[in-house]
Amino acid sequence: MPGNSARKGAIRKSSKKPTAGSGGRVRRGLEGKGPTPKAVERPYHKAHKAVEAKKRAAAKKGGPRRRTGDAEWIAGRNPVLEALREGVPVTSVYVADGAERDNRLREIFRIAAENGVGLLEVSRNELDRLTDGAVHQGLAARIPPYEYAQPDDLLDAAAESGEAPLIVMLDSITDPRNLGAIVRSAAGFGAHGVVIPERRAASMTASAWKTSAGAAARCPVAQTVNLNRQIKAYQDAGCFVVGLAADGDLSLPELVADEDLARGPLVLVVGSEGDGLSRLVAENCDRLVSIPMAGVLESLNAGVAASVVLYAVAESRAHQ
Repeated sequence: MPGNSARKGAIRKSSKKPTAGSGGRVRRGLEGKGPTPKAVERPYHKAHKAVEAKKRAAAKKGGPRRRTGDAEWIAGRNPVLEALREGVPVTSVYVADGAERDNRLREIFRIAAENGVGLLEVSRNELDRLTDGAVHQGLAARIPPYEYAQPDDLLDAAAESGEAPLIVMLDSITDPRNLGAIVRSAAGFGAHGVVIPERRAASMTASAWKTSAGAAARCPVAQTVNLNRQIKAYQDAGCFVVGLAADGDLSLPELVADEDLARGPLVLVVGSEGDGLSRLVAENCDRLVSIPMAGVLESLNAGVAASVVLYAVAESRAHQ
């Protein structure tokens, strides 16, 4: 037959080998793909989308409280005794072999036993290593990293108590004793918490804990990456933000006389003793408040200034 065309009905031959078995190579396409994934595991299912939305909301809010840094050591008999007396959350007390048992050590043992604090005996060399060569007098205490709150937690705490938020924010406070003193005042005058920057600022060290006289266990301290962004977030949540400044355009008596300000959602920003509020923080505050002073004293210690304002606001709220 001329040409290469095959006649109608002819069987077309192929050089390929016949497929073995019933299905051959296509068998793989017929195999099952396992159990059907759960709804929450399927990217386009509404259940999966709902879970992802919750995760994004939690991330935006900041998530759970977090611990930062490493465990801290308090070395020396007097420092350890003072820390235990002031309620610093000591997890364990380490005593060197052969340490002299004086009255301080006996009191430390008593307080530790009453509060369930572990007592461990180690060699002096080991205690030297743990405390990085500090003068420990045969005694040291270990405290865990502080568990910081999230800034939104403070608003939630106010809402749960049915009160208008009262929050203290610290700008460039670098002395942990000042931080501890402000936390103590915040707890004493009914504030719902203190917010500090994550960097270039004092953190909740053993010194801050001790100065707070145990108030850090009752008054949450939150950290924020950016103080100015957090000020804006509090303003968006309905808070009025006032900064403490010697040249403030609003005096403290004027602030407490205005019931809408003193008794409404309020954020108090306290700056460092030397430089006060940073320029951008001051610009982002709604108003700057000054404390009237008698005599030639130019400024108050940051902790004292915060206490004065918190007391005045607390008094105003108590008589509403």
